[in-house]
Amino acid sequence: MFQNRTEALALALPAAIFAALVFLVPVILLLSEGFRVADSWTFSAYADFFAQPLNRTVFLRTLKLGALVTLVAAIIGYAAAYAIVSLPAGTKGRMIGLVVLPLMISPVARTYAWIVILGRTGIVNHALMAVGLSDAPIRILFSETAVFIGLLQLFLPLMIISLVSALENLPKDVVPAARVLGANWLQVFWKIILPLTREGLVVGGTLVFTGSMTAYITPAILGGSKVLMLETLMYQQVTVANNFVAASVIAFILVVMSFAANILLKRIATARNRS
Repeated sequence: MFQNRTEALALALPAAIFAALVFLVPVILLLSEGFRVADSWTFSAYADFFAQPLNRTVFLRTLKLGALVTLVAAIIGYAAAYAIVSLPAGTKGRMIGLVVLPLMISPVARTYAWIVILGRTGIVNHALMAVGLSDAPIRILFSETAVFIGLLQLFLPLMIISLVSALENLPKDVVPAARVLGANWLQVFWKIILPLTREGLVVGGTLVFTGSMTAYITPAILGGSKVLMLETLMYQQVTVANNFVAASVIAFILVVMSFAANILLKRIATARNRS
């Protein structure tokens, strides 16, 4: 398309400059605040952050919920994606449209809908009392369970879309061939489908894990002040405590965790493929 690399770089240069000015520079300045205390570079802000029991609890809760949402999304996503790619072309397109549809709705509206479903007078409590599993409404909102459900519903479509794309590139004859040779469905998935769709799992896992850790609206609404996560804690540090150093520390932790998740998923996928 281009006569030489210089022409391609010249066309990409304006976009690169724009991205650097409006994204990279502000992010670097923000992250640097956590290392700069009293005109000196130090890690004392990170030591002070993890020295507080509340911060350690919030960090571990964020990591736990992010990993749990990613794991459950992968399990559900593989089943849904395999079912979708097995459908005829017309039906497949409609099902993918239904998967994408929630992404077109505001996360605020989707999260507030869970208040109606999970509230004390919501559908879930009415159903539990109707079948005799509970004599009184149980508290589901403002708990880790509510945050988990909200995050899973919010980011599951991203996992399904990533896995659908990967499964569509899977050779059509490998699964029937494995079944003919006597492999059960668990062996087919573990030894054939999973290694051949690892790239889709890495992409989907990174999107879901990163999104679960950095989402603010869902933990703030469904968790409130009782279930703090790193993103809601960062908001409090900026708006309530006016502590930009602590906010910078939290932002850097979120960035590191996002990159670490991507690297870990790639390592697992590569190791599984080699084995």
